[in-house]
Amino acid sequence: MSSPASPAPFSAPSSAPSTLVTRGSDAYRRIAFALFLAGFATFSLLYCVQPLLPVFTQEFGVSPAQSSLSLSLSTGFLALAILCASALSEALGRRGLMFASMCGASVLTVVVAFAPSWHSLLVARAVEGLVLGGVPAVAMAYLAEEIHPDGLGFAMGLYVGGTAFGGMAGRVGIGVLAEMTSWRIAMATIGAIGLLAAIGFVLLLPASRHFVRRTGFAPRRHIGHWLSHLRNRGMASLFMIGFLVMGAFVTVYNYAGFRLMAPPYDLSQTQVSVLFTVYIFGIVASSMAGAMADRLGRRPVLVTGIVVAGLGVLATLLHALAGMALGVVLLTVGFFIAHSVASGWVGRMASQAKGHAASLYLLAYYAGSSVMGSMGGWAWAHGGWPAVAGFTGALLAAALVLAWNVERAAQGKTANAGAPAGG
Repeated sequence: MSSPASPAPFSAPSSAPSTLVTRGSDAYRRIAFALFLAGFATFSLLYCVQPLLPVFTQEFGVSPAQSSLSLSLSTGFLALAILCASALSEALGRRGLMFASMCGASVLTVVVAFAPSWHSLLVARAVEGLVLGGVPAVAMAYLAEEIHPDGLGFAMGLYVGGTAFGGMAGRVGIGVLAEMTSWRIAMATIGAIGLLAAIGFVLLLPASRHFVRRTGFAPRRHIGHWLSHLRNRGMASLFMIGFLVMGAFVTVYNYAGFRLMAPPYDLSQTQVSVLFTVYIFGIVASSMAGAMADRLGRRPVLVTGIVVAGLGVLATLLHALAGMALGVVLLTVGFFIAHSVASGWVGRMASQAKGHAASLYLLAYYAGSSVMGSMGGWAWAHGGWPAVAGFTGALLAAALVLAWNVERAAQGKTANAGAPAGG
């Protein structure tokens, strides 16, 4: 156990319960709205290219799988950046790093709008993923450190709700703007909105009260914390659940546009973008899921979310357009329930170094988006939508098995209460 003179890098909230922010207070509302803006900016900037994948195939002469690299490279580099960002935040602080990341990613989105070639666009998107890594892991750690456990599930749900709103606004807004003007003007607009969200975020978010600043990188200590969490089988199961459900979710959204813009549907870019308004269900579901998990327990809510997502994938196999729309709604609701519960559970299960735990969850989460989102292109090319549905259904089935057994795995975990060597 770390001594008082050498505290863990992220102080456990239980060490000072009287100073934790409680639900209903003014500070709680400011934190919740600020993190909502952070989630909004992260997902709107990251996923705004998703409705444009068919446009990229036409303008740059690339295949559907190649067009998905504009998203997969960003999420892949974001996954790697998260590990470094969580360590970097120890020296720079939470609030400042998140603000800088939001601003940098917004500017790079404007750069993408003026990219002269496909390869320059991919480079800008990859760098954007690296820069954006300062938001997700740090945001989860901030909430886990500053919010009282009784209100953590709801606060995490609001943050995830912000990501849902950002995903919807980015996808719908850019699709409509791209058809009205051009995809370049639409990208520049999304970048400008991201900058405004960053300003609102930094004005609202209170400074951390349970964060202990450290100087120096100390790689041995960071590696020790990450290995400690990975040896916890319950947490490792949650990391893998994030990988699988995100992979399934992104795969469906990546290739739904290609299906709907082709016969027999022949929808326009704007019509396909309107489909993404189903994200509003994700906003509601994520907020409700956090509160339900606080009251009913995490495992039943997590399992329910994955089952609902699986039913959504099955519904997309219906030939009617209404079946496809219903399937996307169910998938979206189920995904955000599962993600909200799993991400909040990571913060509760980690007895120390919560930022490191959050970074591992998000590494797996965005790696699922990057790897499985691109692999789904192979399924689409070789078997059409039935192959995509089979691929994503298998991912969700594996996640369901892990979710059902996560508490049993946690009970057999390797204790991680002590600080790792070199801490």
